[in-house]
Amino acid sequence: MIHNLDFATVVLVVTVALLLYAAFIDLKHYKISNELILLLIGLFILHAFLSDRWTGVAWNLGLAAGVFLFLIYFYSRRWIGGGDIKILPVAFLWTGIDCAFLFVLLLLVFVILHTAAARLGWMESRQDDDDSRQRIPFAPSIAAALIATILLGCLRSPL
Repeated sequence: MIHNLDFATVVLVVTVALLLYAAFIDLKHYKISNELILLLIGLFILHAFLSDRWTGVAWNLGLAAGVFLFLIYFYSRRWIGGGDIKILPVAFLWTGIDCAFLFVLLLLVFVILHTAAARLGWMESRQDDDDSRQRIPFAPSIAAALIATILLGCLRSPL
């Protein structure tokens, strides 16, 4: 008999694959589709059910909503893009309060590495038409931080 944790692990593997896809698409096209975001949300719900983490889903939703509301300011100032304002709350939905600190630390590391690589010309970036700011896609850093959070075991189900 296959246990629910085996299915939860499959959901995590599919999620990692989708995060890699999102990172690749954002690197190439600077866009994240709504369908991809909805799929990541659906996988979160499925994972929460299969891994018995569904009791804390309300806290996860509250954290994601708070992050979304916080990011609206940065979006209004054009400091982040529309895809970033969609995928970052979904990442916090996945991490929840329990894994948020680890995720934020990893995100900081990956953003610094990505920014340095873009400034050194090792990765592509775009110049904003309105000003001279350099634009880099944020989804690769978010995806890398969430994948690392998953691989470090922070999202495993309670025993």
